[in-house]
Amino acid sequence: MIQIVGGGLAGSEAAWQAASLGVPVTLSEMRPVRPTAVHQTDRLAELVCSNSFRGDKLENAVGLLKEEMRRLDSLVIRAADRTRVPAGAALAVDRERFAAEVTEAIRAHPLIAVERVEVDELPQERSMTMPSIVATGPLTSDRLSADIAAFVGAEHLYFYDAISPIVLAETIDRTRVFRASRWGRDSPGDPVEAGTGETGDYLNCPMTVAEYDRFYTALTGAESATVHDFDQTKFFEGCLPIEVMASRGRDTLRFGPMKPVGLVDPAGGRPPHAVVQLRQDNLAGDHFSLVGFQTQLKWGEQDRVLRLIPGLERAEFVRFGMIHRNTYINAPAVLHATWQTRRRPDLFFAGQLSGVEGYVESAASGLMAGLNAAALALGRPPRAAPRTTALGALAHYVSHADSNDYQPTNIAFGLMPPLEKAPRRRAARRLATAERALADLAVWQVEAGRASDAQSTPIVS
Repeated sequence: MIQIVGGGLAGSEAAWQAASLGVPVTLSEMRPVRPTAVHQTDRLAELVCSNSFRGDKLENAVGLLKEEMRRLDSLVIRAADRTRVPAGAALAVDRERFAAEVTEAIRAHPLIAVERVEVDELPQERSMTMPSIVATGPLTSDRLSADIAAFVGAEHLYFYDAISPIVLAETIDRTRVFRASRWGRDSPGDPVEAGTGETGDYLNCPMTVAEYDRFYTALTGAESATVHDFDQTKFFEGCLPIEVMASRGRDTLRFGPMKPVGLVDPAGGRPPHAVVQLRQDNLAGDHFSLVGFQTQLKWGEQDRVLRLIPGLERAEFVRFGMIHRNTYINAPAVLHATWQTRRRPDLFFAGQLSGVEGYVESAASGLMAGLNAAALALGRPPRAAPRTTALGALAHYVSHADSNDYQPTNIAFGLMPPLEKAPRRRAARRLATAERALADLAVWQVEAGRASDAQSTPIVS
């Protein structure tokens, strides 16, 4: 029997992996008994930030990580593939259908029991064949956080995560925006925009120099929501609020989420000065999120500033952006590469709490924690994936990075060992790295007795 605390991406994936190996699992999730500030439902694996799982090509490190997970029969990636929405070269999902799919799969599994209860302390040590996984995510309750802090022997590190606004599609002024994907990288079979003949996965709100200057001035002068301990706030660099980016310089946004490269405005026949991209947020296509526009501005200020974006002057905001605390442990001081804690080998941490960043990375840590907890329950030794794989490289970073200044990370090719004879071109080098990873993963699966019958999804690069 395995006890898993937390029903997010990592906890759900861990439960699925362990149960798929024939090990009974009890999955404890505190919602709806105790709601959070950002969750809207009681479903498992609810996505509260973006609906994007990022790149889905093998030349992208997170694309490789997803492919490795597919080959290990990942529930999260399977549900994402089944509920995907147009997003160019990225994998984005209908967040409601995605959470419903994961929830139903977990509910229907005969070896998984879901308990709706708040767990306010770490599971007690029982035996090596009865391990526990803590995957309570960035919004771990105060009492459980205190118990975790006491266990790891130091205060938590933390940063604040910001969420992008969502607008109602029918309220976007389509005469001011154009549909296109950057560099023309559309999803296969993209529909043609009625009335314009345009194709593409994104709605683009182009800005002139004057419009950008007006928006920048309003943004940098807007009032942010009050954050407790704001002077100590740490934001993850990959998810900075737009106002924080803007404070670094007038053109920072134009080289970030508002970069115009790869896009041509049909109205002028050339790239705009800046652009705000809107990505479809559900399969119905009636909600669009502002890409890279996570923010901590007060809602009244968001309503004022965001209406300066061309096409959104009269938009109805389904959800404004917001911030929430994101708590994580100092992983290199706490974890082995198997996601076991150094003090208690029967206890695993997974998900964002374990010191990774990103949906896919969180689910990946849950996948490996679930496999290794199941190994303990079956009397087998836990095994880390090879460092040459994305799964292994992520685990190695988490367990071996500098604990004096630890920062959560997304998966990156830079975390993987270099090739002995690497191609000179970057694209070829990345593909060769991916091919080595998948080959080594296949060998590891056989050696570890974890060969899967799951069918991988072909990725054309």
